[in-house]
Amino acid sequence: MDAYVNEATSKMDKSIESFKGALGKLRSGRANPAILEGIQCDYYGDKMDINSLCSISMPEPRQLLVKPYSREDLKTIAAAIGAANLGINPQVEADAIRLVVPPLTQDIREQIAKQAKGLGDEAKVSIRNIRRDYLDLLKEDDSMSDDYKNRVEDDIQKAVDAANKKIDDILAMKTKEILAI
Repeated sequence: MDAYVNEATSKMDKSIESFKGALGKLRSGRANPAILEGIQCDYYGDKMDINSLCSISMPEPRQLLVKPYSREDLKTIAAAIGAANLGINPQVEADAIRLVVPPLTQDIREQIAKQAKGLGDEAKVSIRNIRRDYLDLLKEDDSMSDDYKNRVEDDIQKAVDAANKKIDDILAMKTKEILAI
């Protein structure tokens, strides 16, 4: 395989991993610690990621238990979770925060499925942008014959088709999980 194809495939794989991470943050019918990723808490004047200030466990399928490493951070973490607009009310206990994930209505499930489809479309756009960039690089490269360039273009297109199929498969599984009652 050509270096262009290998680089393009590597970037496409990174886009797919990013897509998987974004899907993990979407709510489904059960609790998932990934929905708390990216939440920033005020920690003595600095913004800190919630994962670095507490441990997150899942004692039941619809509950998350957030235990701060320091009890002084309890209210700050609860406020950050409340401000994140997850649709979950944090319940502050003595030394932990309990998050009870409410069951999703069919309308909310459909909205989340639409969000997942939008994330899939963004991932496909990213894949197409990678293809465009590498095809432009290929056209500028004068060290290759036209036949070899055509073969590399075909290989890049095959990589794009494979990446789009992966995205569709992942999206179909996530949509099925979201819409399951």
